[in-house]
Amino acid sequence: VQLQASGGGLVQAGNSLRLSCEVSVRTFGDYRMGWFRQAPGKEREFVGCVLWSSGSVDYAHSAKGRFTISRDNAKPTVYLQMNNLEPEDTAVYYCAADSPPVNIHYANPGSYEYWGQGTLVTVSS
Repeated sequence: VQLQASGGGLVQAGNSLRLSCEVSVRTFGDYRMGWFRQAPGKEREFVGCVLWSSGSVDYAHSAKGRFTISRDNAKPTVYLQMNNLEPEDTAVYYCAADSPPVNIHYANPGSYEYWGQGTLVTVSS
């Protein structure tokens, strides 16, 4: 499984960005796709995830109401739409994949076997 994240950049606070994660896998089945981020000097933290088969999503508290995860089966790509960005959202964002049977600890980076290379998001105040 290969993951290719893109879409990062420099934005002002209050603006939006959409990150994409292209997925190369033969069948998606019950993969869980996660988004994580890591700010300088901090641990990698969970942003949100989607269960590919059902579209069921979960978000970190910091992402609820501002971030939305979606997927496009045809491409196949997972998206992270980020609205009303804040300087605290500045980080390298990673997409990750957990192959079936997926781990119930979806917020734990260790539950994901495959990782993209990360894309940098910088939010200026």
